[in-house]
Amino acid sequence: MPQYIIVYKGEATDMADMSQEDMMSVMQKWEEWMTGVGSALADIGAPFGPSSSLVDDGSDGTAAPLTGYSILQAHDMDAAREMSQSHPFLSDGNGDYAIDIYELMPVPVG
Repeated sequence: MPQYIIVYKGEATDMADMSQEDMMSVMQKWEEWMTGVGSALADIGAPFGPSSSLVDDGSDGTAAPLTGYSILQAHDMDAAREMSQSHPFLSDGNGDYAIDIYELMPVPVG
């Protein structure tokens, strides 16, 4: 079954800056989403830390505002999008956060 990486875009709030109550609320929403997608969650992923960008001309670039990733297994892109609709990263509804979804393609070995 194809795998899809979902990449989280937007400035996430550092858990150290959250109250215990807010942190528990966020974690509960993540657990509910993970339970909902079940075994389709191939890799919970990880948050991203400090970033750097290198450009092919040798200069420094600006890294995209990405905050983490997860990997889903789905029959097709529509199914991956459907699983992502209820993701807690999209719960603010103010347009500051997004999820980009990419199908992971096999590496041609020859």
